[in-house]
Amino acid sequence: MGNSKKIRHVLYHALAVGLGFIMIYPLLWMIMSSFKPSNEIFANAGSLLPKEFYPSNYPTGWKGFGGISFSTFFKNSFVICLLSTVGSVFSSACIAYGLSRLRFKGRKIWFVMMLLTMMLPFQIIMIPQYIIFNRAGWIGTILPLVIPAYFGGGFFIFLIMQFIYGIPKDLDEAAKIDGCSFYGIFGRVILPLIVPALITSAIFAFMWKWDDFLASLLYLNNPSNYTVSLALKMFSDPSTQSDWGAMFAMATLSILPIMLIFIFCQKYLVEGISTEGLKG
Repeated sequence: MGNSKKIRHVLYHALAVGLGFIMIYPLLWMIMSSFKPSNEIFANAGSLLPKEFYPSNYPTGWKGFGGISFSTFFKNSFVICLLSTVGSVFSSACIAYGLSRLRFKGRKIWFVMMLLTMMLPFQIIMIPQYIIFNRAGWIGTILPLVIPAYFGGGFFIFLIMQFIYGIPKDLDEAAKIDGCSFYGIFGRVILPLIVPALITSAIFAFMWKWDDFLASLLYLNNPSNYTVSLALKMFSDPSTQSDWGAMFAMATLSILPIMLIFIFCQKYLVEGISTEGLKG
């Protein structure tokens, strides 16, 4: 009986390792291809390891194009992601507090409309948004990528609302007796207790904005304002020879911020999406 359990244990872990390797193989292939010459990447695509390591792709790719290095693109991405993340998390927390704690006319209708925004893909609203931003004179700036985040996000609002529902209302009443207003209750009682939800929302907001390509393609027309996701596309030119090695090198660097965030914030991410935090 003991041997049977050991065999099942070994088979389970062998299967998990095998499936895990299959899932991360494309990522490993990209990283290893960043150390291959461009003419070897697809000629030797079946081999994971390069015949000879070619680290020159990294300094070549970092030079960028048009006299603009990738340091500029990384700076643009960090500025846009940080501004939009702060705005999205704070505004979503305020809206979630209002929908979960305040009672006002039309509250259920606004809640349903908020849920509907989660079901609309960006491709449906991008034309109306583009017309609005174009009339506002924002095209070519980072404002269309940042300002909408300050009006909340449906997923983040719903997530934070579930945390707030798990906070006893007796704390609100005690704070009222001590003289706190609705703003005081939100700042002194609610916010400290929903930190896991705020951190989870911040992680997702940063990751989604960092990976956003379509919005950057629509609104940014000056290479000096390009984000990393948009700059990577510039390495691929169908009319001439593409520098695949440099592109894979910069793509490898572009995933480092996301990997670091996941590694150092994994505890908060798991805590934020656990069922204990989603109790009603």
